[in-house]
Amino acid sequence: MRWGKAMLVYNRKAGKEKAGQLGDAVAALAGEVGELTLVQTAEPGDGEKICRERGSDYDLLLVLGGDGTVHECINGVAEAARPPEIAILPGGTCNDFARTLRLPMQVGRAAEEVLAGRVHDTDVGRVNGRVFTNFVGIGLITDTSENIDSDQKERIGKLSYFLSTLRTLRQAEPFKFRLKHDEGTVDSEAVMILVANGRSLGTAKLPFAGSGVHDGILDVLIVREAGLSLAWQVINGGDLTDYRESGGVIEYIQTSSLLVDTDEPKGIDSDGEIYLQTPAEISVQPSKLRFYYGPETTQGSLVDSLAELDTRSSID
Repeated sequence: MRWGKAMLVYNRKAGKEKAGQLGDAVAALAGEVGELTLVQTAEPGDGEKICRERGSDYDLLLVLGGDGTVHECINGVAEAARPPEIAILPGGTCNDFARTLRLPMQVGRAAEEVLAGRVHDTDVGRVNGRVFTNFVGIGLITDTSENIDSDQKERIGKLSYFLSTLRTLRQAEPFKFRLKHDEGTVDSEAVMILVANGRSLGTAKLPFAGSGVHDGILDVLIVREAGLSLAWQVINGGDLTDYRESGGVIEYIQTSSLLVDTDEPKGIDSDGEIYLQTPAEISVQPSKLRFYYGPETTQGSLVDSLAELDTRSSID
């Protein structure tokens, strides 16, 4: 047996909408686990509670769900004395951190990648005492998350994020902030501050160099009002070389820690979950947890894309 004990935590929607994929994951992994425990969440916060109370009892933690479920479970195990190895089985709308880990977007195929054994020490972030894997956002990015229509999200999946972005862009208002980082202070106005550990946002690949989750550094993007349309071009595949600490409409900073204060308290989006407010104390924790990864290069991306389009439901 590869693992003595493993726990698979899955969002309650998996029981109805993802039953087939849950079965695929169990079928792929059961032969390599001496004892496989399935635990279903019933309400928000359950994933964190379950993983905090029981995570250290297992060699492997499997999380089946979207970015919200991953966020909960990671906060449950991050401070464990002996945290388990972690495998994400992407079952949500965007699955952004799973994309950073190069995992297939189908649960059964992701479970097969776990068997390949590519497990690596991985950076996570911390904001106001909470852990994040992918990103922290203030301003436009938080407003976009808050403006998502939940019914629309159920019907059309990740397209709902793009529609919410379009609605939010028309209403974006600048805010005053002060940002202290490793090498100085920025005192200005912005419509958005993005702090990234991962490399995907709303399924779009972020244009930062490297994998991000192995370098002990956070990538910070400050977008001022005049640079709003340009910023979205950059986020969707542009080059940040000319914007590094430029002080212009877009400013790009790399730092291991930062402190952000705003003129008025603003909501903080942490991996798509909004429950914190500024001021924000943010840092990276290098090589904090061990995650399973997909291959360095992925073949058959068209097949993955078609499979994603065929997905009619999501788990958060």
